[in-house]
Amino acid sequence: MKNKSGQKETLRKVLRYIRKYWFLLAVSIIMATVTVALTLYFPILTGRVIDKIIGPRQVDFPAIFSILKQTAVVVALTALAQWIMNVCNNRMTYRIVQDIRDEAFRKIEILPLKYIDGHSYGEVVSRVIADVDQFADGLLMGFTQFFTGVITILGTLGFMLSVNITVTGVVVVVTPLSFFVAGFIAKKTFTMFKLQSETRGEQTALIEEMVGNQKVVQAFSHEDEALAQFDEINGRLEACSLRAIFYSSLTNPLTRFVNNLVYAGVAVIGALYAIRGGISVGQLSCFLSYANQYTKPFNEISGVVTELQNALACAARIFELIEETPQIPEKENAIVLQDVKGKVELSHVDFSYVPDKKLITDFNLAVKPGQRVAIVGPTGCGKTTVINLLMRFYDVNSGKICVDGADIREVTRESLRENYGMVLQETWLKTGTIRDNIVMGKPDATDEEVIAAAKASHAHSFIKRLSKGYDTVIGEDGGSLSQGQKQLLCITRVMLCLPPMLILDEATSSIDTRTEIRIQKAFATMMQGRTSFIVAHRLSTIREADVILVMRDGNIIEQGNHETLLEQKGFYAELYESQFAS
Repeated sequence: MKNKSGQKETLRKVLRYIRKYWFLLAVSIIMATVTVALTLYFPILTGRVIDKIIGPRQVDFPAIFSILKQTAVVVALTALAQWIMNVCNNRMTYRIVQDIRDEAFRKIEILPLKYIDGHSYGEVVSRVIADVDQFADGLLMGFTQFFTGVITILGTLGFMLSVNITVTGVVVVVTPLSFFVAGFIAKKTFTMFKLQSETRGEQTALIEEMVGNQKVVQAFSHEDEALAQFDEINGRLEACSLRAIFYSSLTNPLTRFVNNLVYAGVAVIGALYAIRGGISVGQLSCFLSYANQYTKPFNEISGVVTELQNALACAARIFELIEETPQIPEKENAIVLQDVKGKVELSHVDFSYVPDKKLITDFNLAVKPGQRVAIVGPTGCGKTTVINLLMRFYDVNSGKICVDGADIREVTRESLRENYGMVLQETWLKTGTIRDNIVMGKPDATDEEVIAAAKASHAHSFIKRLSKGYDTVIGEDGGSLSQGQKQLLCITRVMLCLPPMLILDEATSSIDTRTEIRIQKAFATMMQGRTSFIVAHRLSTIREADVILVMRDGNIIEQGNHETLLEQKGFYAELYESQFAS
């Protein structure tokens, strides 16, 4: 019952997308009706030609040629109507697919980070790409064959009833067998196709993970374990796919068996009527042709039903993504931050990623405009979490964070983030030119501004050595650039914008010592007059910070400048001495 109600709900959502293209749907149905009507008229013309052939030297050629002209017109009109129907179906299907993909991608853009962190990237990609493709195939087949199939059945019954009611009765009596077969298969296949879709998503996630981290896999000789994991998932995918395909493949032979019963019944009963003079030989030929045309749609519709089970199973996964709870929406009268000075306050902030596992508790911090605040502490103490909260990638569980006196929950996310410049340990570059990657935060920047920013970050020299300089196209995530070069480009990106507040999370972790010294000087110039938050493991990089926060288990345990904290001989002094013991 749950699967049945789930199917109905998914179908209702699909119809919501179809409703937008009602005109194309109406034209498709009209053209399907015209196609079927002309196709069904063709056997009548064939029967008339047969009846004009009475015997040897008793052939009415003028009448036959006249009928053949009609036949040529009918064939041409049928082809035109079918072409228009297919064009409408294709446009409707792929516009619906476009709408669904657009909506899914827009939802990904506004999903809270906890959803992205809690799901593998490959599984999300599988929903947006593979599942939507499967859905499109099923929907296109449904549009193309379902309408014509239903109209063919109804039209054929109408034509057969007009010729002989008794013979038509034979067809109608056997028909329910096809519906029973289709219904039985539909119930069995939906669950299996849904499982197949989920397992395919799991497989895509593993492939994405292994391909993206192939260096680590090979460095730790993890190939055999990765292959074993892939084989296990692949085996499950094979098993559920075989079950789904087994039941769906029963459709054709079973419905063909029913079709042959119908055809045999029509042939026997029709022949008896023809012998008694109840119908002509031409009409019997017409009836046999109708029997074929009547039963053929049951094959097609049964196949469509099976494909639709797969399509609906994939659609259900897509709609799960689309209907995920988005990040907390901004208030209607949200404040747009302007002329930010850089005063940041955290008051009694509590936060945890998992409700029953506390991370940050009663966190308080007041940062004056232009101050440089360094955050240090052991791994897992909450340093990066503080950055996530400042940028409002996550919302606090309780307490508040204010920028220039405004609670950031009352501020638009865009204006908040525009006033922060971030350089993270993890670099991200998109496919495009070097210039495209630098001007992401300032698309209207001039070439002079870009070059000045690159010189300030010490990236200009290596960029000029590239084949096309700033116009060099790089691949996904920087392509062949070294990790240090990628990080220099990310630093250049911030240098170009120079917002009033900066966040540097291990910003020089992938840069050689000589370049790091230069970058530190550039940062010192850049940070003048700007509120800066610096997360660092190498304590040598934060000696000049105005305030150093020492964190442990989500709490600030020490606070002061470098000299003060060393004099206290506390946890910071231990960390510092452990790095410079030699």
